Amino acid sequence: MKLLISNDDGVSALGIRTLANSLAEAGHDVTVVCPDRERSATGHGLTLHQPIRAEIVESIFHPAVKAWACDGTPSDCVKLALWALLESPPDLVLSGINQGANLGTEILYSGTVSAAMEGIIEGLPSVALSLASHTSKDFQAAARFAQILVAQLAVKPLPELMLLNVNIPPVQWEEIAGVTITRQGVRRYVDVFDKRVDPRGKTYYWLTGEVLEDVEAPEGLNLPQNIPIDVHVIRKNYISITPLQYNLTYATGITQLSEWEFKFP
Repeated sequence: MKLLISNDDGVSALGIRTLANSLAEAGHDVTVVCPDRERSATGHGLTLHQPIRAEIVESIFHPAVKAWACDGTPSDCVKLALWALLESPPDLVLSGINQGANLGTEILYSGTVSAAMEGIIEGLPSVALSLASHTSKDFQAAARFAQILVAQLAVKPLPELMLLNVNIPPVQWEEIAGVTITRQGVRRYVDVFDKRVDPRGKTYYWLTGEVLEDVEAPEGLNLPQNIPIDVHVIRKNYISITPLQYNLTYATGITQLSEWEFKFP
C-alpha cells in the first residue's frame, strides 16, 4: 500500500521511526511528513498567518522511506503532503505511534488524532496509533500490530470512510490479551492548573492534573451500550480500536431541539 505517515511528537520521535521503518520493511511505499518538533495537544490547528516550510529528511528513517519535516502543526503536515508534496494520493493515512494514550475525550486535543482526521476530511481512510504510556520506549508491539492492521486493510478495506483510533497497551506482544472494538469513553482531569511563582516573583500556571477514567459516558448518543469503552479495555491489556468520524452533530439533540418554536415579530 501507499502510506502517508505523520505524528505530533516530531520527526525525532522513536514512535514514528519505528512505525515507518517497520512498514517500509514490510514492503509498503512509505512517505513521512511530520512536524520538525513536538506539537502535542495542538488539536486540529492549521497555520494561516505565516508560511509553512518543509525540509527533506535524510538518514533518520529506513532508506526506502521518503521523509519531510514541516514547521507546521500535525494537520498542516497531512494537508501539505496531500496537496503539495505527494505526486498521487496515498491509500491510507497513519499517525503515530504516539507516546501516550489518546483515549476518551482526550482525542479532542490530540494532534495525533487530528493528523489522521485530516486524512478522512480529504476522503482517505486513516488510522491513529498510540502507545498507552508516557514512559515506555518499546514500540515494537504497537508497530507489529500496525503491520497486521495495514495488511488486513489492504485485503479488506474499510466499508465506509472512517478513522480508526487505535491504542496499544504498553506490554510485550505475548501479554496483549486481544483486540477489541470500542466506543469512546470519558477521560477528564481535575486540579488542572498548578499555580507557581518564578524566580522574579511573578505568578505563572502549569497545566497538570490527575486523570479521571471512571466517569460514565453520557447517555443518548445512540451508541450500543454493550460495546466496551476504550479507557476500560486498555487496563486489561487489550488493544482498543474506536471508529471515529469528523461530523460532531448530536443526533439526539436534533430530535430534542426540533420541538422548539421561535417567534419573530
